[in-house]
Formats: sequence, structure tokens, C-alpha cells
Amino acid sequence: MSVESSRMRRVILPLAALVLAIVLHAGPARAQLRLDITQGVRDAVPIAVVPFGGQAAEAPTDVAAVVANDLRMSGRFAPLERADMVTRPTSGADIHFPDWRLLKSDFIVVGQVESAAGGSTVTFELYNVQTGQALLTQRVPATERTLRSAAHRIADAIFERLTGIPGAFSTRVAYVAVDGHGEGRHYKLVVADADGFGPRSVTESTEPLMSPAWSPDGQFLAYVSFEGHAAAIYVQHLASGERRRVSARSGINGAPAWSPDGRRLAITLSHEGNLDIYVLELASQALTRITTDEAIDTEPEWSKDGKHLYFTSDRSGSPQVYAVAVDGAHEAQRLTYTNSYNARPRLSPDGDSLALVTLDRGNYRIATFDLKTRNLRVLTDGRLDQSPSFAPNGAILIYATQGRGHQALATVSVDGRFQQRLSSDQGDVREPAWSPLPAR
Repeated sequence: MSVESSRMRRVILPLAALVLAIVLHAGPARAQLRLDITQGVRDAVPIAVVPFGGQAAEAPTDVAAVVANDLRMSGRFAPLERADMVTRPTSGADIHFPDWRLLKSDFIVVGQVESAAGGSTVTFELYNVQTGQALLTQRVPATERTLRSAAHRIADAIFERLTGIPGAFSTRVAYVAVDGHGEGRHYKLVVADADGFGPRSVTESTEPLMSPAWSPDGQFLAYVSFEGHAAAIYVQHLASGERRRVSARSGINGAPAWSPDGRRLAITLSHEGNLDIYVLELASQALTRITTDEAIDTEPEWSKDGKHLYFTSDRSGSPQVYAVAVDGAHEAQRLTYTNSYNARPRLSPDGDSLALVTLDRGNYRIATFDLKTRNLRVLTDGRLDQSPSFAPNGAILIYATQGRGHQALATVSVDGRFQQRLSSDQGDVREPAWSPLPAR
């Protein structure tokens, strides 16, 4: 075996082992993801989200239930169970605050859905139970079809008012789902709401799909497809479904990452004989080679200002995270030294830290790496955790995890205190990517 082949195996094998596990254990996957809280926050803020007035019990979208579930999903709030609500006010004038203080709720949300021929309007109010002060009152236009989206926007507004952090409940998640066995195996690139609801297939193939990446404006996905039995990188417009192949060079075409301005992709190619990082101008198809080391360089990620790329390399003898200037002004600099394996860097929205996969006590786990202090903090406790992606507000990470005989998605708060699993009843889901915040 050549030295280069040996190096490639050291970098790629831990990742390939995960992909192989997915392929071998793939089964029929149901589209809808289920949320299971596996580790909660003990001091989560108690809040009551009262059923909104104007909605029948059999309404297809229970606005208050969606809001409550979003807040619970954040790990920062503990919504009161409906069975424990002694009254169900629909406006601030109807709230008897002493009752809610006895129930130990710090905040209460009440609201009303008003339907008319032209659509609906959802009015909600947020109150501090201890003081009776109104903290937020808004009217959100909606239709029967967009009530769920309106509920996510309400949860976003409440979350931001109480934490000072923008909510990310109106965002989406892309992931790969695998159906079937053997030659009947089927791959789907799926986009769903952040809570797993409303999944829709973006593209499907009998060959592997992987590495979805959102454009900065949330309108496009870049991904790798092996259709035709060769790796190629595609960019697809989500609204129209139109897609184009942007790289199909010989060998490996992989790991696309969008530049902050949305005009370029950082990609991994091997057509010149070694696995290296390149930057592809989407409009002109101009290609610039960024790394030239004999090592295996892969999994690029842009810095917030677009001047540097973070990437995985084995040039030190084991996979570690490096940074390199896009303009070639500086040599690549090694960033990670803790643990013998650190890979798949993903930048936080504020640009201050990286999420990555680290080898922690014999297990692959998700960690964050502070770019200023160089401290590494392990967040998860799984055996094979992979593919971290930050929520666009930086509060939560989504990742793929192996357990119970199949691959699932999971989330963890950036402080590691709250974890939950997003799993389908059967089959495997993997390689999640969280969308940017929607335009306001």
C-alpha cells in the first residue's frame, strides 16, 4: 500500500465507517421525525402556553401546541402541561395572575386565531406572571395553510424577547434518508421544518447522496451525488427544483461549502492526484487550488469574513483542523491539538468557535473549539456522533448519531446541558445541515 493511500485511509476511514454503517443497516424510513428529549435542563424556565381561542379541538394546526413544542425543543423552557391549566384565558384581560403564580409559571402566552374570508390573523400576548407586565403583543397574518409557519414565527418572537437570542424555529433542516436494502436501496435528500415536520424530498437516487450545504440566502442546496456511479457536486434551487452540476472532475468531488457571499464553493477534489481544497467560482467556473500539501486535505469551511478556510488534514500524522488564507498570503496553521482526531469543522454563526468531531476516550463525539482560547469542549456522549451543524442562532447543534441499530439525528445545546433525539420509526437519517435564518 502506498504512503498516500495509507494517509487517505487514516483520514477517511473513520468517516467512511459511518457511511458504511448507514448503508449496511438501512431500512424503510418514515418521513416524519420524532422528538425524544434524552437530557433536559433542570432550571428550564416554566412557561404556560394556553390553547389559543378561535380554534376547534380538531383543528389541523394547534397553534399553541406548536409554540409550546418549539420552546420545549430549545431546552430553555418547560411549558406547562395543559392538564394542569386551571383556566384557559385567550387575552390578557382574562388572566388571573395569582392562579398562574400558584402553578409556578414565570410567563404566560395567550392568543386568539381570527378567521375571515381573506385569511386568518393570529394575535398573541406574552406576560410576566410575577408582575403582570405585558412583554410582547403581536398580530401575525396567516392562512389555513400557513398557520404552522405563523406558530413558528410566534415562538421565534417569544424566544427572542425572553432570551435576547433570535429564535430559529422558522428555519429548516436538510438531511439524507436511506430506504430499502441491497440493490433496492434508495437515497433521498430531504428538507423539513426545524422540528422535523413537513418533510419533502428535494432529490432521490439509487446511488448515495451526501454533504448537503445551504446557500447563505437559504434558496439553494449544494450536495454530492453518485448518480452515474461517479461523485459529482450539484447546486439545486429549492423553490423550482432546478439543479445544475457544478463539478464532475475525475476522482473525488466532495464536501461543498458556500462562501459567505454565496458566489463560491469550497470543495474537495482529487483530479490532480491528491485530495486537496479548491475554491470554485460558480458564475465563471474558475477553479483555484488552495492547498498543495502531500497530505489529505478535506472538509472545508469558510471563515465569517470569507478570507480563510478551516479544513481537516492529516499532515501532522492524524486528522486535525487547520486554517488557511484563501488568497495564499499565509501558510496553513494547525488549530487543534487536544485528542488524536479532530475533523469536520463547522463555524458558529458568530464566528467565534467551531463545531467538530473529536475522538474522546475511544468514541467519536461532537465538540466545540473556541477560536480565541483554543479550548475544546466535548458536548455529546455517543459512540459514533458525526456531521455537526449549528442552528443559525448559535444556540443548538444538530448532528448524526449511531444507536439502537440505526442512524438518527440528535441535537445538543452549545453548553451541552440539553439533548434530544430526532428519529424515524425505522431506517436511517444522516448528514444534517441547518438552514440560515429566513429574511425578515
